[in-house]
Amino acid sequence: MHKFFVENKDIIDNVVQIEGEDVKHIFKVLRLKVGDEVVVNNLIGQEFLCELTEVNKKQVLASIIKELEINNESPVQVDLFQGMPKSTKMDLICQKCTELGINSVTPVMTERVVVEKGNWDKKLERWRRITLEACKQSKRTLIPEISEPKEFSKLLESLKEYDLVVVPYENKENFGLKGVFKELRDNNSIENIEKIAIIIGPEGGFEEEEIDKLTEEGCKIVTLGKRILRTETAGFTALSIIMYELGDLGGIL
Repeated sequence: MHKFFVENKDIIDNVVQIEGEDVKHIFKVLRLKVGDEVVVNNLIGQEFLCELTEVNKKQVLASIIKELEINNESPVQVDLFQGMPKSTKMDLICQKCTELGINSVTPVMTERVVVEKGNWDKKLERWRRITLEACKQSKRTLIPEISEPKEFSKLLESLKEYDLVVVPYENKENFGLKGVFKELRDNNSIENIEKIAIIIGPEGGFEEEEIDKLTEEGCKIVTLGKRILRTETAGFTALSIIMYELGDLGGIL
């Protein structure tokens, strides 16, 4: 069933007004008609089964049939702090991490980041649009937050709020995420993990000084295997492993 996201203010007295590009998509592409049922998400975690009551090229209205007891979110919050990559690699990172259940994505300005000229507002707008489309495709209940870029020093200050911080690093050997979760299970502390951060370096990787500072903050420096992954691959590889270990995928795969 097709799913659409609307702001909560656009739901009044059980009537939903769908706006923007979704109107064109419903009318011209999907060719839905009055009486068809869709799912509507109000951007704050509530989802509703709705029946279309008006469909034309200018507006789409729907009537709420019932609220759905659906939650496709992970029980654990996982945030990605991504060393800002070049070109359009951030598009792919936002898309795939959204599909895999990320809570938020924040670009980080590390030492080896090459800052490209451009309007940050336009970039953020594009990344948020890509994230929204990925939410529709993957049937997410909540839309991940795509935050404004953060300096590495500010990132260090924010890490205390996390129960676990993992940092894949190409020069780390013989200790991966499997080892991290083994330690947590051996210490009977895995049930206390509610917020996790993943920190990924840019194309050039981390400076050793940056790794030292992350280690001082209690981060777990890990390897993702014998092969060195690209920056746009490392984040959702680590995220997939974490989701599996914590049962978000483990009960299925």
